[in-house]
Amino acid sequence: MEIMNRPLTDRSDALTSAPRKRRGRIIVGALAVAFVAATAGFVGFLAQLRGTETKPSRHADGIVVLTGGASRVSDAVELLAGGYGRRLLISGVHPSNGASDISRSLPDNQSLLNCCVDLDRSAVNTRSNAAETRRWVHEKGFKSLIVVTSNYHMPRAIVELSHAMPDITLIPFAVVGDKWREEPWWSNGGTLRLVLSEYVKYVAAEVRVRLADIGLDMTREANESPPRAAPRQPATAQAN
Repeated sequence: MEIMNRPLTDRSDALTSAPRKRRGRIIVGALAVAFVAATAGFVGFLAQLRGTETKPSRHADGIVVLTGGASRVSDAVELLAGGYGRRLLISGVHPSNGASDISRSLPDNQSLLNCCVDLDRSAVNTRSNAAETRRWVHEKGFKSLIVVTSNYHMPRAIVELSHAMPDITLIPFAVVGDKWREEPWWSNGGTLRLVLSEYVKYVAAEVRVRLADIGLDMTREANESPPRAAPRQPATAQAN
């Protein structure tokens, strides 16, 4: 009755404002849910990041190191020298770099580099790291693999590698950089941006992989063959 007694323009405004308010509440609610989900996901992501380096709990057939971070290659070579794997793949080597360049940076492990190290110069990102590693692992007939990369990069690396090789046991070895050891990651602007950026990439990889698992892979490269169908293993269960 109150609306009916108002002037026509007031009644029109009252009738149209109600849907606008409902839409506003829906939008605010959706944003709140998205914020909570993103915060919870970020906390879960941080929980996967190791603050200290721990040797693998077991040996594996092979070792792969994904280039791009300080001391990753040297740590991987140390694992190879310690007998944690029979061969090492260095994935993502710049095309202009040769075995001699790596040898000069690791002079104490020359014999290992000559006998037991393979170089992959094709990979340009984490996804292609996984594709090239899959080819190498299947060529060698390996069934288990130690994965060496930086701690902040490890969650995304495991997502990509486990999707590409669901039949291979993955054993992460997270490399912890000096900056990470010396100060909290949130206190350094550069490290904070790195972690946030890596989280966004990790979420994107998880979404793409989950869509691919149900047959909605819209980004497969033309020359990339699909991985063998098998349930994706929770590789992080063996994280160190």
